[in-house]
Amino acid sequence: MGDKMNRDRRNQIVEMLNRQQTIKNAEIMEKFNISIETVRRDLAYLEERGFLERVYGGAVRKSFMNSEPEYISREKESSGEKVAIAKEAEKLIHSNDTVFFDLGTTVQLIAQNLGEDKTITAFTNSLRTAITLSEKASSVIIPGGQVRNGEYAVSGSMAERNMSQFNVDKVFIGVGGITEEGITDFIQNEAALRTQVIKNAGKVIVVADYTKFGIRAMCNICDMEDIDILITDEKAPVDMLKNFEKNGTKVIIARK
Repeated sequence: MGDKMNRDRRNQIVEMLNRQQTIKNAEIMEKFNISIETVRRDLAYLEERGFLERVYGGAVRKSFMNSEPEYISREKESSGEKVAIAKEAEKLIHSNDTVFFDLGTTVQLIAQNLGEDKTITAFTNSLRTAITLSEKASSVIIPGGQVRNGEYAVSGSMAERNMSQFNVDKVFIGVGGITEEGITDFIQNEAALRTQVIKNAGKVIVVADYTKFGIRAMCNICDMEDIDILITDEKAPVDMLKNFEKNGTKVIIARK
C-alpha cells in the first residue's frame, strides 16, 4: 500500500512539473500533507531518474534548466504577482529619468503601468515594450541588432555596442533565475546585453516573481552585489531575501 501511495504521489509531482516547470517544497507539502523529509526523498528519487533537478527550496523540470519557456506561457504564469511587482517598480521611475526596460513579461507590465505624467527617455530591446512605451515616454530608443523570433527581442554584438554609448539612470532587469550567487538567463546574447547595460546604469533594479528563485539558468548576467534593488512578491523565500539585504541589496515586497 505504501509503495503504491509513494508511486502515485511521485507521478503527480512529475505531472505538476510538466504543467508549471517549477515546484516548491512547501507546495508539495501542502498538496499531499507530507513532511519536508518525505518531500526531499521524493525529489531525490525523481532526480536520480532524470525527471527533475533539485534547486533551492524545490525543483525544476530537467529540460527547463537550459531552455526558456514560451512567451505566452510566461505571460500567464504568476500574473497576479507580476502585476503587483510592476506597480511597485513603476513608483521608482521619475520624470526626466533615462530608463532601460529589459525583456520579459514583468518588465513589459512596468511599461504598461507607466504614469502618463512621467516624462522619460526610454531604452528597450523588446519590440513589444517599445510599442507600449511609444504611447507613454517622450522618447524611445531601440538598439540595433538581431531580432529573436517569438520573443521579438533585439540582441547581439551590434546591440551591445549601441548600448555601450549610453548611460541610464535606472535599468529594470528581468531574469530567468536568481540564486545567492546572482542572476542568470537562458539566451547568451540577451544575457550579454543585460551585462553591458548594467555597467552603465546608475541604479540596477531586478524584478523577479517567486518562481525565479532557486533557478540557475545557463548564462550569467551579474552577481547579487551588482543589484541595488530587488522587487519580488510575498511567496519569495524569506531566508534568501534576508541574505540579499544583509549584503546590500534593497528588497521590496510587492503585495497583491
